[in-house]
Amino acid sequence: MQAPTDSVTQSITATNPVDERQLGSGPGIAILIGSLAAYVGGILLIRAGGTALVWTGIALLVLGTGGAAGLTAIKPGEVRVIQLFGGYRGTVRTTGLRWVNPFTVRRRISVRIRNKETPTVKVNDSDGNPIEIAAVVVWQVRDSARATYGVEDFVAFVDTQSETALRHVANGHPYDNAGSDVLSLRDHTDEVAGQLAAEIATRVRPAGVDIIEARITRLSYAPEIAQVMLQRQQAGAVIAARSRIVEGAVGMVQMALSRLSEEGIVELDEERKAAMVSNLLVVLCGDRGTQPIVNAGSLYQ
Repeated sequence: MQAPTDSVTQSITATNPVDERQLGSGPGIAILIGSLAAYVGGILLIRAGGTALVWTGIALLVLGTGGAAGLTAIKPGEVRVIQLFGGYRGTVRTTGLRWVNPFTVRRRISVRIRNKETPTVKVNDSDGNPIEIAAVVVWQVRDSARATYGVEDFVAFVDTQSETALRHVANGHPYDNAGSDVLSLRDHTDEVAGQLAAEIATRVRPAGVDIIEARITRLSYAPEIAQVMLQRQQAGAVIAARSRIVEGAVGMVQMALSRLSEEGIVELDEERKAAMVSNLLVVLCGDRGTQPIVNAGSLYQ
């Protein structure tokens, strides 16, 4: 099934063709040591006096300041999106203390796996019945450049698109299949969850986000029809149970008549067979206990 948001995704991607690319960075520890040495050397030269020494000391201080300004610590599960004079320069994914151009803007983006639980929403299923449904979505940032420049706020974007996809999937299926082979929300949870994950993944593609899993966490009829639908389900269960009982009772009657005939215990005409079948069905299919009547006469009295 093709998601209905393919054209929207393609148009957004076409207007935001920024994809993530790796950017090299310098060893932060070495730059830190060099910056501290430049600071100390600059201060000592300035104190020593002399025009040349003072200017050299000032240069060392500026050099040390620039080196320290470019230091950035990157924790595991995070990346830095580097921007210089309004342009995207790349993404640093190497963890630890790194050094980049001190004139750049460094945006922190988390690439850890996140959970998003949608609020419980009220929608109509494909049969028009109001239901309440909610889902949990597991997602992760894959492309930090698209997450930064593709949408205004990628977290809010994922939240909104997850709820929109949930409503669309719920509208496309009935709550239950009522004994048919139709894909339903209640009886085909895994299939519906797969469709939901695929649709959310299509919708959030412009934000550089991967959908790992989507699961329905709440599914019920809306309170205004819950009692009526419960009665319908109970009636269906009673009908199914009665069908099984009748099927078993007919089999038992057939077996009884066959055994009586094969072993020659008693010869029954058609009228007596009909009476025996009627009595057995009443005993086997009745929902209450029966009171037996002992026949003290002959078989035909």
